[in-house]
Amino acid sequence: MGKTLTFYTNPQSRARITRWMLEETGLPYEEVVLDFGTTMKSPEYLAVNPMGKVPAIRHGDLVVTENAAICAYLADLVPEKGLAPPAGSPERGAYYRWLFFLAGPVESLLTAKETGALADPLAAGYGSEADVLRVLEQAVSGRQHLVGDRFTTADLLMAAFLGYYMMVGMLEKKQAFTAFAQLHAARPAARAAEARDNELAAAHPFPLEAQEA
Repeated sequence: MGKTLTFYTNPQSRARITRWMLEETGLPYEEVVLDFGTTMKSPEYLAVNPMGKVPAIRHGDLVVTENAAICAYLADLVPEKGLAPPAGSPERGAYYRWLFFLAGPVESLLTAKETGALADPLAAGYGSEADVLRVLEQAVSGRQHLVGDRFTTADLLMAAFLGYYMMVGMLEKKQAFTAFAQLHAARPAARAAEARDNELAAAHPFPLEAQEA
């Protein structure tokens, strides 16, 4: 590629999703491990991501933040991997649908629920909890892939979301959820990413007073 790819992370954060995606691409990258409340809020890192959160990547002079955006960007760097449907294809629309359904309604709903701040369905972008959970279950029931008949970045994000939110008890461990999450968590790239993040987590314990990035 000719450009340095730098990954800003903390192993106790949502950046684990980006790590998995990086491993799927096979691209070489440098990692910068940041700590909550200190280096993550330093002037040096705020110049990269003014939110002071991870993940973020720098690719040459370009900075990309937010898991869904990072994963979509990385997928397009390696079209030969088939991690995204071809641009302009009908499958590309479905691919975008699931990326942003997860990053928008699902994430917003579960965060609101965790904090006890569910909004009125008519006012909330995620609508009702029942609708979000129904659509989520329908999306994965009896299916190995969200788009077409091969693994894409949409499957990665879905499996990562389902696995995490079931692990912390915010999603019921329904058969459809567990089957989908376990299938994709067994991929070599997912296992490699998990091993590296678990190694880093031992050296960077999550501070009780910090909020997850």
